Amino acid sequence: MGHGGDVINELTTDHREVDDLFQQIEQAMPGSAERKQLADQLTIELVRHSVAEEEHLYPAVRKHLQDGDALADKEIADHARVEELLKDLEGLNADDPEFNHVIVKLRTEVEAHVRDEENNLFVQLSNACAPGDLEQLGDKIRTAKKLAPTRPHPSAPSTPPGNKLLAPGTGLVDRARDFVTGRGK
Repeated sequence: MGHGGDVINELTTDHREVDDLFQQIEQAMPGSAERKQLADQLTIELVRHSVAEEEHLYPAVRKHLQDGDALADKEIADHARVEELLKDLEGLNADDPEFNHVIVKLRTEVEAHVRDEENNLFVQLSNACAPGDLEQLGDKIRTAKKLAPTRPHPSAPSTPPGNKLLAPGTGLVDRARDFVTGRGK
């Protein structure tokens, strides 16, 4: 499964990539620089994915699904917990004893969120939206990920219009920091 296609294919592909990064972290030597690099890559992918969902997927959920507001609010709350863990992880070296603990908590949160999206939210969205709408939403998600921040910003807005206004600028600053530091290469 590659990137492209409708929103469900795009986000499911992201989910599999995140699963793979968690496995790579688990297999890397404890305390190694490789582990920290993989954690940085995981953070980049999770933040970009979350921002794109918050900008485009959850407004569509609110619009198209019965109880959409409650569903979107629950998903955004999941993201907030993940983002706090990512912020904790960002400040840790791979040899810090807390690093493994945060990775385990993060994986638990992310896996629960992914299961809920794939088994509940995506099914409902697929039934409620026309294929063309899902394709357009996939395009919007891909564009948003290109402009999204790459670092956790727990205090940033998670709903429109604030997130759509601030995310591209924050993303530009994050990508500049990443370029200078070599993070995510």
